Amino acid sequence: MPVLLFLIDTSASMNQRSHLGTSYLDIAKGAVETFLKLRSRDPASRGDRYMLVSFEEAPAGIKAGWKESHATFMTELRNLQAVGLTSIGQSLRTAFDLLNLNRLVSGIDNYGQGRNPFFLEPAIIVAITDGSKLTSSSGVQDELHLPLTTPLPGSELTKEPFRWDQRLFSLVLRIPGHTSPDPEPIGGVPLDPSPITPMCEVTGGRSYSVFSQRMLNQCLESLVQKIQSGVVINFEKTGPDPPPTEGKGEMKYGPQSWHSCHKMIYVRPNPKTGVPVGHWPIPESFWPDQNSPTLPPRAAHPQVKFSCVDSEPMVVDKVPFDKYELEPSPLTQYILERKSPHSCWQVFVCNSAKYGELGQPFGYLKASTALNCVNLFVMPYNYPVVLPLLDDLITVHKFKPPAKWRQSFENYLKTVPPYYITALRKALRMMGAPNLLADNMEYGLSYSVVSYLKKLSQQAKIEADRVCASVGKKAALEGGIKLRCRSSALSLAHRKDFTQLLHSIMGDGPALPMEANTKEFAGFQLAALNKALKPQGLRNPYDIPRSHLLDQLSRMRRNLLHASICILKGQDQDQLHSVPIAQMGNYQDFLKHCPSPLREADPDQPKRLHTFGNPFKLDKKAMMVDEADEFVTGTQGKGKRPGESSSPAGGGAPKRRRCMSPLLRLGRAYTPPKTPPRIPGHSEIKILSFTHPYSVSKTFNLRFYQSDLLQLDEVENQENRVQENGQSSDSEFSLGSEGEEEAPCRYPSPCQLKKIRNQESQELNSELRVLITKEIRKPGRRYEKIFYLLKQIQGSLETRLIFLQSIIKEAARFKKRVLIEQLENFLEEIHLRANSMNHLDGL
Repeated sequence: MPVLLFLIDTSASMNQRSHLGTSYLDIAKGAVETFLKLRSRDPASRGDRYMLVSFEEAPAGIKAGWKESHATFMTELRNLQAVGLTSIGQSLRTAFDLLNLNRLVSGIDNYGQGRNPFFLEPAIIVAITDGSKLTSSSGVQDELHLPLTTPLPGSELTKEPFRWDQRLFSLVLRIPGHTSPDPEPIGGVPLDPSPITPMCEVTGGRSYSVFSQRMLNQCLESLVQKIQSGVVINFEKTGPDPPPTEGKGEMKYGPQSWHSCHKMIYVRPNPKTGVPVGHWPIPESFWPDQNSPTLPPRAAHPQVKFSCVDSEPMVVDKVPFDKYELEPSPLTQYILERKSPHSCWQVFVCNSAKYGELGQPFGYLKASTALNCVNLFVMPYNYPVVLPLLDDLITVHKFKPPAKWRQSFENYLKTVPPYYITALRKALRMMGAPNLLADNMEYGLSYSVVSYLKKLSQQAKIEADRVCASVGKKAALEGGIKLRCRSSALSLAHRKDFTQLLHSIMGDGPALPMEANTKEFAGFQLAALNKALKPQGLRNPYDIPRSHLLDQLSRMRRNLLHASICILKGQDQDQLHSVPIAQMGNYQDFLKHCPSPLREADPDQPKRLHTFGNPFKLDKKAMMVDEADEFVTGTQGKGKRPGESSSPAGGGAPKRRRCMSPLLRLGRAYTPPKTPPRIPGHSEIKILSFTHPYSVSKTFNLRFYQSDLLQLDEVENQENRVQENGQSSDSEFSLGSEGEEEAPCRYPSPCQLKKIRNQESQELNSELRVLITKEIRKPGRRYEKIFYLLKQIQGSLETRLIFLQSIIKEAARFKKRVLIEQLENFLEEIHLRANSMNHLDGL
């Protein structure tokens, strides 16, 4: 997970404008946004972490750290202002300390135990500045100096403030204020002569001198390519130069560029896990002493010596090794030009062995077989001795070593640094010989050093929490006493002495007294020498001393009755309701101050998001979706006739009813209202509903008697009571009972009866829609109940087809592929049956 830290110069000199009309600070902000867009094209950018540091003093200078989101990073970037000094040294130290917060807690530095290239946290610092003189509170500086003191625990264990996986790149803006008549030079971007350039080169980075917007975009594209996982190593030649190869001229004498290179080795992550994997460390530059109470400080970049004596590469089957590719450099170019892929140069770390200054080889440099790169092979320490022993163990002794082999292996272990024992034990376990090394072998660090490292880890954890908590918090200003303006709250034009005030403002009269001065600054504060003195808040009357009661009472009376003319409203009514454009979209902060909303009336309904600008957006996570079903696009429109509307008649969602029809209640049979007994000599009217094979017909048998005809409203009330109770009683439907008044004669027309029937059908269909929607949202593939409810749809054929189309759309929302196919088959059957019935009617 690469860390990209942007160090933005926020000194006052960044306010200067280029010939483009924008300030240097605006150019820097645009450069960061362009860099992020270029980086987002790489799929590996998903794991990037972005940080932002300005030239302010810590912790105010840390705008976005380890725990801030990308939105906070962008907000703080846009809010940067160019004020202050060019204190780049202090800001660089703040940036390095921020990156090193978690290293002691995670233990990736592995102090005293060797350097593991596969334990890394790659970071790139991109500094954008104008190259002006370095200024601080003590004066102007000619050289870049980083503070030596730092609150970060464990910083004394490394000589430099940076680590070997952290590189610094600087973009120095040199864009002129006027357009140059000379054509822009074509080629590479030159180095900048500013004081930050040596610091960039020490960390393994470089500086760019930017003279135009085109060069800036070119530099940003180059920086995106620099984001690589790896560590920086100093390679230095030891011993004589190699003899010249065939086809080359005479050997050159004196120091050459390939003798010393400060370059990176690429540490590729494992394609399966995404994490680098390795086996062997790079040795320390000292032999661990178990009696030493402290550890010597190490250099940030290991000094690796390479011998130009050709050796034969050694690799033993089943013995692991690590392979790292070198960054292109004069050294890699020289090795590739020799065209010797079958020979290698051994590498050493000085003072790594117990005896001898150069130490024993821990690997070798070798050109690839295709001669397109140079690789660093990291092997077990003193591999020319141990690899033949392990080869004999595998091939000759078949993992059953004799006493002579064991003696040779023990003699080898005496020459190996103790911290190699752990890696060697893992390698032997992988080979199939786990019992060759005893588990009680010491690792080389004294008890005091181990305790000290554990203590540093705990202190670093506390410091990391403190720094992360302080990010984004501005330093509190010293409180003072705010002075109110003594002028009147009313307009000056309403004052009796307006003419005198006007003359005094124009300079024709005497100066105004202080209480009438219209140019007084309203936000003025009076610094209090006594820090305990605080302004009265008029909140708790019991805090008022006895001697101040009368004075305080007068102030409270004036404050309550507004009797004084000295009250000044700080804002008018329009300003109270005005919100800056930058804060208009900050809806989440507004929600924090709102009371908690009431719960939903229907708990099965999905929760609605408090989305600014769209309060009707549903929370898709709260919906129950059958993840086993897969949605196939384009299937929900099958069987749709041209010219038909996909929405149900009436439009809009159906209203929720308090009670459902008894026909739809689960586990309860529907009992139709009882038919009144027929009285002889009375006429009756029968209205039969439309019957379809896929619908349960509902027959209305309404009898109207000339002598004692019931009102239609009474029949509906009786039916509603049946729906409420789920059952009917004979007493409720008895006609002509005692005490019941005769209803006036009423003969509804066929149009009214049809309207009543359609209304009841719509209500029934609405209830069916609610139940079917709930069934669709449930997980699983038990759809029998849905088709049972679909067979109860009331209305004409067109109404049922429209209803079924809306149900198919609802199933498509939840990607119910199987249900959609069954519904479409059901729809085709309805079409076929309707066509067959029409054909029979035609015959």
